[in-house]
Amino acid sequence: MEAAVILNRHKGDRGEVAAALSAAGVTATVEAVDGGAIGDQVRAAVKRGARLVIVGGGDGSVSSAAQALAGSDVTLGILPLGTLNHLARDLGIPLDLRESAKVIATGRARRIDVAEVNGRTFVNNVAIGLYPLMVIDREAQQERLGRSKRLAMLVASLRTLANFHHQRLTLGVDGGEERVDTPLLFVGNNDYRLALPGAGQRDRLDGGQLCVMVMRKKGVPGFLAAVARALLGIPRADDMVRLDGVTRLRVDSARAAITLAVDGEALALKPPLEFQIHPRALRVIAPANGGARNR
Repeated sequence: MEAAVILNRHKGDRGEVAAALSAAGVTATVEAVDGGAIGDQVRAAVKRGARLVIVGGGDGSVSSAAQALAGSDVTLGILPLGTLNHLARDLGIPLDLRESAKVIATGRARRIDVAEVNGRTFVNNVAIGLYPLMVIDREAQQERLGRSKRLAMLVASLRTLANFHHQRLTLGVDGGEERVDTPLLFVGNNDYRLALPGAGQRDRLDGGQLCVMVMRKKGVPGFLAAVARALLGIPRADDMVRLDGVTRLRVDSARAAITLAVDGEALALKPPLEFQIHPRALRVIAPANGGARNR
């Protein structure tokens, strides 16, 4: 099997990746680039005629690759080398490098949904409100202080909660509009579990619907209590609004820009935000058995 392999140089070792793929029977030259160049390198590989593009990195790297490959017949192979690796986990891809390389060699290609906001593809989710502020703080700590991602996120969470506030947004679904004040709006690519032990996991990646959850207006104690109840599987009606059957969502604001976290990376976009899902738009390699089901 021949493939184009693009590695986020900050997430893995080029020699180790090449050795793991070679041991699995995958012939490839590994190209190591900065995370911001992943998308361009994937597009360049496709122009050269690659039919299988393997990306090594975290969720941000995978999201950039999906942006380049969605809607095409080129297959994406994933080497999960990041911190959380949400999509890889939901696909059932092992987090061990050699084992994930074996999946690329022996797995099967399947099609999964991708979603987008204002033309930006995401494979996992988008958050507006408290979470993107935490991400901005976390990234600043990692850059300035060299803290680990987990430690920086813990500090960022405490600081963000200390400056707790709501966002006033206008949501548009199926021709109707509603104004909300919320500390957190979550838009997922397919439905997410909330309760432990499977919190943050998806049972399907090809359901063709957005997962839209709006936290109701609360103070810090109420917000934390609502999160705890969700994790325990005992939510109350006044904790959160969950919108079902959504394929398109419009989010507007009086602000000049809305800060959001897209697959864990913060950015600012000019409103209105237009969300939509693209059913089965991305072809990926997954284990023959296991992971979120594909119907």
